[in-house]
This record gives sequence, structure tokens and C-alpha cells, in this order.
Amino acid sequence: MSASMNECLQLQLLEMEMLFSMFPNQGEVKLEDVNALTNIKRYLEGTREALPPKIEFVITLQIEEPKVKIDLQVTMPHSYPYAALQLFGRSSELDRQQQLLLNKGLTSYIGTFDPGELCVCAAIQWLQDNSASYFLNRKLVYEPSTQAKPVKNTFLRMWIYSHHIYQQDLRKKILDIGKRLDVTGFCMTGKPGIICVEGFKEHCEEFWHTIRYPNWKHISCKHAESIETEGNGEDLRLFHSFEELLLEAHGDYGLRNDYHMNLGQFLEFLKKHKSEHVFQILFGIESKSSDS
Repeated sequence: MSASMNECLQLQLLEMEMLFSMFPNQGEVKLEDVNALTNIKRYLEGTREALPPKIEFVITLQIEEPKVKIDLQVTMPHSYPYAALQLFGRSSELDRQQQLLLNKGLTSYIGTFDPGELCVCAAIQWLQDNSASYFLNRKLVYEPSTQAKPVKNTFLRMWIYSHHIYQQDLRKKILDIGKRLDVTGFCMTGKPGIICVEGFKEHCEEFWHTIRYPNWKHISCKHAESIETEGNGEDLRLFHSFEELLLEAHGDYGLRNDYHMNLGQFLEFLKKHKSEHVFQILFGIESKSSDS
């Protein structure tokens, strides 16, 4: 890889060292992959050829006033700090609206940093300095001002690819989360497993973080589409609800745990929902119209 990639990984290791010195107690910083930092060091030393997985972790913050905890979920893209850091804060003491507003504020603050600047420590400081108002002034945020200007929101659609989705408890978890949040889309079970989730950016990112945490590793967001809107986003939705998509298995493998889903049927499903372009992104195969 290029020197710039190595530089990014070295900066990430430096920031992780700072975080472990700030949070020395066991369990305060929880790596999703306990070998992540070791693998990056091996890569930088040249003893590992493959690019290591991204650093993903959760930091538990103790907020003094009020006495609450915030879990800050962090994903460092390989090119961070020159690419945007992925952050999401959550607390059992916050309702969904408060959590949405907290993450809007955090994202807005992190957006002020220039490319190349490390910002996890700054995000932690921002939460420690600013999160109290999101817990204490719960009623105020629900009182809309008659003079308020239209607020722009980001409508997001994420296309998520997994090697497979079989387990009943995992399928139930995905559906429950999709229906709990204000999102629409589908979950195609089998091999491969495909999930589409659409809605306001904060809801989709919460869905993405929740289904992955703590240990779903063979999953990735292959494509995301975002649109700025001042409305409720209903006119932008391609799906009317969040449902499980069950297609026929390809061939005679329907009773086995390695069966492949019928991708021809899936392509037709995408065409009906004006999403044919995603087929090539997901599978690297150019779709062929059945009319040709």
C-alpha cells in the first residue's frame, strides 16, 4: 500500500495509545477485534501482507452531572484521519429523539475538523462537556419554535452485504430493530444475505451500529445513497415497511445450510423497487434485462 496508508495506520495506533492511557481500567475501551492493533503493527512491520480490518471499539464514558454513562462506538476507516471518523453515542438514559439530537451535535462538531486531524479525544471531550443538556432539558427540544426555519435532514439508504444470514435469532433481531426504528427496507436471508435500510441518517446509522455490535464480522456496507431534504423523507422511500425477503434457493439445496439464493429473482425484486443499479455494486455482476 502507499506511504499515506501507512501514515494513517500509524496515526491510528498513536491515538489508540492515548485512549488507553486516558482509560486504563479494564473494560473502559472494548475492541471489537482484540487482535486489531497487533495485526496493524504486523502490517506496518511487513510481516502481514493483507490489509488488516478496521479498528472498531466502544468507550464507556462516565458523565458526572447527571450521573449517567454514554457508550461511544467508534470505527476508524483505514484512511482516517484523512477520511471521516464514524461515531455513534448511545445511553440507556436517553430516548430515541434525545439520542438522535446528541449524535447530530457530535457529528456537526467533528465535521469542523480538517482532514488529517485526530478527533476521537476531542469527541470524548465534547460529550463530557455538552451531553448533560441532552439529558436535563428533555422537554425543551420537543417545543418547536413558530419562527424556526425549515431544518434540513439527510435521508440515507444503505446497502449491506453479509456472507450469509441463517440464524433465527439474528433474523429476529434485524427485524425487531428495523421495526423499532423509523426505517424501511428489507432483509434477504440465505446466502448471501442482503439488507437494505432507508430513513433519516441517524436512524440508519443506529440500525447499522446495533446489528453489527458486538461481534458480526462478516458484514459490510457496500453502498450508501444520501439526499438532503427538508421534508419527512416519505417521498424518497423505495420501500413501505421493513420486512424479511424470502426467495427461492438456487438449485436443489433448499434443505442445506449452504444454499445460494436465486439472484435472478433478487434482480427482479430490485427492478420493481427502482434499484437495479445496486446489483452490480453488490455482486460485481452487470445486470441483464430480461427484455433484451
